[in-house]
Amino acid sequence: MDKRLPKRSFFQKYKYHLLAGAAFVAFLVFVIVSVSGGRKLRVDNEKIAIADVAEAPFLDYVDAEGIVQPIQTIKLNALESGMVQEVIAEEGAMLKKGDVILVLQNPELERIIEEQQAEWEKQRILYEEKKLEMEQKTILLKQQTLQARYELSRLQKDFALGEEEFKMGVKSKAQLNVQREEFTYKTQSTALQLDGLRQDSAATHLRRTLMDNDLERVRKTTSHARGRMDNLIVRAPMDGQLSFLNVTLGLRVGQSESIGEIKVMDNFKIHTRLSEYYIDRVQVGLPASVTYQGKKYPLRVSKVVPEVKDRQFDVDLVFTETMPDNVRIGKSFRVQVELGQPETAIVIPRGDFFQTTGGQWIYKLNKSGDRAVKTPISVGRQNPVQYEIVSGLQAGDRVVVSGYANFGDVEELVIK
Repeated sequence: MDKRLPKRSFFQKYKYHLLAGAAFVAFLVFVIVSVSGGRKLRVDNEKIAIADVAEAPFLDYVDAEGIVQPIQTIKLNALESGMVQEVIAEEGAMLKKGDVILVLQNPELERIIEEQQAEWEKQRILYEEKKLEMEQKTILLKQQTLQARYELSRLQKDFALGEEEFKMGVKSKAQLNVQREEFTYKTQSTALQLDGLRQDSAATHLRRTLMDNDLERVRKTTSHARGRMDNLIVRAPMDGQLSFLNVTLGLRVGQSESIGEIKVMDNFKIHTRLSEYYIDRVQVGLPASVTYQGKKYPLRVSKVVPEVKDRQFDVDLVFTETMPDNVRIGKSFRVQVELGQPETAIVIPRGDFFQTTGGQWIYKLNKSGDRAVKTPISVGRQNPVQYEIVSGLQAGDRVVVSGYANFGDVEELVIK
């Protein structure tokens, strides 16, 4: 006889299905949480760098390598073209202003100078001849004027005597009128001669002035030509070291062609290249310094080249006080260029987190120090040892500043 079995409940009937469904839901929740970024990563505290967030002085400066260069480099140019006849100074020689470096030869220039010298002599002789002619003419006019004055004086006396004789009845009125007409004519004639002499003197003076000017112009041209011969001797324009000389015997050098360089050695500058990030902040006059053997030597920015090449721009600095004893051309120093006065700010040490996160976030530790959570931040200014934190952190916080290359994009670090 069959026994009637008791009716099973819904849970008993579908318990395996329900358990499988719950497991599947739990799996989905785990996957969703993982995909949504809630992943964690266990890290060893010995493989990361942890730093304190502090409120401390922030010195805005940039650190770069600088190379010592001469304070001034002068280009040597040939003032006249010619062939190199003799090389006196060698590369590396220390020169004084006026020292001979090399001698050029230019036969064409010599011919031009000889022709101009001959022209000068010709003009000078012609001037002397014309000057002599003008002097002779002036003497003749003076003699004629003197003779006219003498005749006028004699006629004046004769006329006065004639008037007396007329009054005495010795001479007739007709004879007196003849004497008067002759005296009047001679007076007017002498006046014209004197006026002509004055005009001739003025004209002679003008002609002589023009001739003097012409002669002086020819003289200056000839003198300038002779001076060009001196330009065939290339001399040092000032004291310095002949660092470069690009000539050989027999080489033809063109006018104004660059043939060498002289480095002025009485002072030095430091040349460096900075990132274009600082191009709007670096200006002439900013203070800077180098530290050598524990001593700080102050500098000043003397030149800023605003042209950017390879994401960098050029800056020159000069010493404002003493220089290190071993300064020489080509030596390198670490240069710190100050971009402003020290200010109190929230700062953290530099680390590789900035290269990975772009300064957008950082891992901040909890109070116990065993976990670090991704925290958004805003980074302001930076120098070679610090970042300024504008927002996201406070003094007293602790953050992970290095090891980010191995973290990926996890939300939380579990620190062992």
